[in-house]
Amino acid sequence: MRRSRDAALRRARVAALIASAVTTAAVAVSGCSGGGPDGGGAAGSSGNFVARAPGVHRWTGTPCAPLTGEPLARGFDIGSATDSADPGVREDIGEGGDRPRYRQTGCLAGLTGPDGAPWRLYTSAAVYEESAPAHRAYRTRHDLDRAHGRGPERVHRTAYAKPVHDQGRPGRALLLWNGDLLLTVTAYGPYGSKARDVREGLQGLVENTARLMEDALRDGDARSPVPSVP
Repeated sequence: MRRSRDAALRRARVAALIASAVTTAAVAVSGCSGGGPDGGGAAGSSGNFVARAPGVHRWTGTPCAPLTGEPLARGFDIGSATDSADPGVREDIGEGGDRPRYRQTGCLAGLTGPDGAPWRLYTSAAVYEESAPAHRAYRTRHDLDRAHGRGPERVHRTAYAKPVHDQGRPGRALLLWNGDLLLTVTAYGPYGSKARDVREGLQGLVENTARLMEDALRDGDARSPVPSVP
């Protein structure tokens, strides 16, 4: 009985630390991407996720760099980080025989949580040559996830999240479309943790990381294209 009570107290303490860390991080990181008339939260989200108007983004060979300059959440420290950046141009399977082109870049990072346990974070960004194919790819993923009952939980007009799992790790993935950018951020809690205990930490990590990555990949010298889709 005493061992069970001690374990329950530890879980409650960790959950409280994570909730406090995420609240602080949401305030600290919310200024990374400017707001716009399309911004807004939804039930189940932090309420602070605001994406900028569609813009032009650039490929980078160092996608992990933006994650080390700002704290993703207070109490979460980045350990190892590995860039996964392919400079080669890929072709998507488009409609009517079209084969839109894009370049892929991503980051794999190990995090230490507030309780000292290991967390994992993945980012994957596809930068298309045009905005319409990126939006079409987003809609395809959205519709597939909805058809298979994996969400989506809307966090912005063009961003949604869903629960994921990986060999005993509860996780959360966020998919964002913005102009010519299709961005996926996935975070996993420690092995053996319960989804309800790490939900707030996962939510804060994926939303804050998405803000940082979108801001870092945006080409500040390029003009934002006129949105071609609603």
